[in-house]
Amino acid sequence: MDCIFCKIVNGELPSKKVYEDEHVVAFHDISPIAPVHVLTIPKKHIASAMELGEGDAELLAQLHHAIREVARATGVAESGFRIISNIGSDGQQTVPHLHFHVIGGRQLEWKA
Repeated sequence: MDCIFCKIVNGELPSKKVYEDEHVVAFHDISPIAPVHVLTIPKKHIASAMELGEGDAELLAQLHHAIREVARATGVAESGFRIISNIGSDGQQTVPHLHFHVIGGRQLEWKA
């Protein structure tokens, strides 16, 4: 598989990690749009939220635990942050591996 996030999970590509456990890794985005911009991904390859199954409930709980830990580690837990998961080409998903952007560190605007 030629997935850039799988290569990060496998240690084939470098990343600046913020959090890691048995099932999840979180690392700084290489093109941040805010002072805090961390990607939180499952180590298991899942292309997008559309491919999550009934058996992935525990993995989703682990991802959200990791997101809370990322928010604490990056100092945005109290001030607030945004969680975004892009799906498909119209949703601007550029890497076909489920991931959540944790974005904060400044007042965020909403543009649709």
